[in-house]
Amino acid sequence: MEWSAVTDATDPQAAIDAASEQRERGRDPRVYEHTAGDVQEGIPFIGAGPGDPGLLTVTGKELVEDTDLVVHAGSLVNSELLDEYCADAETVSSVGKDLEELIPLMRDAHEDGRTVVRLHSGDPAIYGAALEQMDALEQEGVPTYIVPGVTSAFAASATLRTQLTLNGTANHVAFTRPQGRTLDPEDDHVSDFVEMGDVTTCIYLGTHAIPDVMDRLRDDGHDPDTPVTVVYHASWPDEDVIEGTVETIGEKVENAGYRASALVVIGDAGAGANYDRSYLYGDWANRSGSESEADD
Repeated sequence: MEWSAVTDATDPQAAIDAASEQRERGRDPRVYEHTAGDVQEGIPFIGAGPGDPGLLTVTGKELVEDTDLVVHAGSLVNSELLDEYCADAETVSSVGKDLEELIPLMRDAHEDGRTVVRLHSGDPAIYGAALEQMDALEQEGVPTYIVPGVTSAFAASATLRTQLTLNGTANHVAFTRPQGRTLDPEDDHVSDFVEMGDVTTCIYLGTHAIPDVMDRLRDDGHDPDTPVTVVYHASWPDEDVIEGTVETIGEKVENAGYRASALVVIGDAGAGANYDRSYLYGDWANRSGSESEADD
């Protein structure tokens, strides 16, 4: 399959639809030509990490230091990162701008010969809305690619000095969000994940909804003593950790006054509790003679 691009100005929704149709016929050949660490032609969509400038990847740092225009996610990207690494670039916040404004902004700068970086918070793969921008740019002949970043669940796990997966406690991790404007009630599976028992449930974009989520968990019959940890602004200077349970965490978060920018972790793994020693560094590992699963 030949991956085509439209060079004339394209309606963003039409571009998204066209790109989706192309993917149904086959993969973009660049999938087989590049790895995630490659610096490629075009506009990189970079994960800025959860907040601390030091958690920007080396590749991301090199790209933002050598660019003319940085389109960033407003206050979700730490201003210290912009000040430290983007001092010589023009910076534009994407807050309040729709695709019809963002796409021509980045396209025109690229076509004028300027280097352009699109800076998302966390990692673009997790609730980043990056692909629709990339599809719209690609359909106008502007190549794009992704530079991964550190998502807030990993920063929260590091702050809590634990793992999201722990032997005998959590074999799975669910990244999810609660019902609201962009998620219908029937598509909210927080309760389903908690019911599985061995899942660490990480809730994004739901700080404002924590009391309601916990009420629904109790209504669904979940143990009110199930551990819940909320990490506000993970890795930022004003980071805060609030510990509680399904029964207590809603009131604690309301009392703290947080309405956004917190990561909710439900399950024993968030507390680093009740886990079993793994097999990796015991008799099983010594007998196997294999390192194939040593990083699992």
